[in-house]
Amino acid sequence: MKSLLTSWGAYPRTPQTGHPCHWQTEVGPQWQQLIETHGTTLPFGSGRSYGDSCLAVSDHVLQLRPMSRFIEADWENGEICAEAGVTLGEILQLAIPQGWFLQVTPGTRHVTLGGAVANDVHGKNHHRCGTFAHSVVSFGLHRSMQPPMVCSPTENPQWFAATLGGLGLTGVITWVALRLRKIQSSLIDTTRVRFDGLDDFFALSAEMDARHEYSVAWIDCLARGSAQGRGVFTAGDHRETGALQAAVPRSLHMPIRPPVSLINPLTLKLFNHHYWKRQPATRQYQTVAYSPFFYPLDRIEHWNRIYGRKGFQQFQCVLPSAVAQAALAELLNAIARSGTGSFLAVLKRCGDMASPGLMSFPMPGTSLALDFPQNNALTEKLLPRLDSIVREAHGRLYPAKDAHMSGRDFRQAYPAWEQVEAMRDPALISRFWQRVLQ
Repeated sequence: MKSLLTSWGAYPRTPQTGHPCHWQTEVGPQWQQLIETHGTTLPFGSGRSYGDSCLAVSDHVLQLRPMSRFIEADWENGEICAEAGVTLGEILQLAIPQGWFLQVTPGTRHVTLGGAVANDVHGKNHHRCGTFAHSVVSFGLHRSMQPPMVCSPTENPQWFAATLGGLGLTGVITWVALRLRKIQSSLIDTTRVRFDGLDDFFALSAEMDARHEYSVAWIDCLARGSAQGRGVFTAGDHRETGALQAAVPRSLHMPIRPPVSLINPLTLKLFNHHYWKRQPATRQYQTVAYSPFFYPLDRIEHWNRIYGRKGFQQFQCVLPSAVAQAALAELLNAIARSGTGSFLAVLKRCGDMASPGLMSFPMPGTSLALDFPQNNALTEKLLPRLDSIVREAHGRLYPAKDAHMSGRDFRQAYPAWEQVEAMRDPALISRFWQRVLQ
């Protein structure tokens, strides 16, 4: 049964007709039928990409989420092999009781294995473990009109590199073999403290990143004057003793998409002020379950609906270390002046471990991620200003979160795009790729 699908940000609003594949043997015939009928298509997992990188130019996608079977698990050595539609959360349900965890996880457990590879996702431990690509042992890649191939650092290595972070353009990922990390407990020991400005953030980050595996900060992007750059820093590590218990999903539910965004300057200002004031002024040490630590927004199913029918855009950039603090101050100034803030404002430093993927997003520096309700002022004024700051700093934006990046900025930030384009399957093209290249 076909279904209509959208990106997580629901902008641009171009619903996709999903053509589900339940078995790996269905990929080829289903793909061939789409080529004959619509010319091109694109693989589609859980739809957790925010912008148009998961939207096909033809508006018809190969829906791979139903391919969600585990193929093999080696609990002695911590390796699993599963179909591309398996989610990270489903892996954890099996792996945690066996004493294993993902080496790298993004901020939601609902990402599929195929999507994690295609976007080379990263997490709170990038400074220690790099991107998701470092835990990938191998994967199956199906290209149109060709037999499936196995890709790894030693087998078809050029396709391995182009597909990691290749946005689903080199072929359809059918299965992934993944290396896990050993844990003694499913609990996380955390340190939490608020800070007063960017100087404090960088000092905390330099200290905490060296001592802890995971670190991340929330920042008040509306604060001005002496309060600019204030936020809350959180660091964490896997507890060395305790139960190995997978989370039982218990979540609230956003049942409808309201006509207008529930996020506005008034609600944001009140939320940011009170949230910051409630945080500990001195370091607070707690032990928490892994789920709220890694996946706080997963507690609200369909939380993206709070932005209303127009949807939202996420702006995520990474800024080189040498200019990160000055560029961040400029970004925060521009956002505060616009009055268009973000209740999700995530700040963290990235490490210097290069990804084997050709178009991976992180670089040594600092990453800032913000969600903005979609409106004309955002598109015409604020985002162009933020883009210019990132451009001048020689930073880059994250394709998996993007719905507006210019072709010039993309090609400058990702010079390996030419290699990916040369290896792109001609039957696969996204609205993002068309926008930035054609």
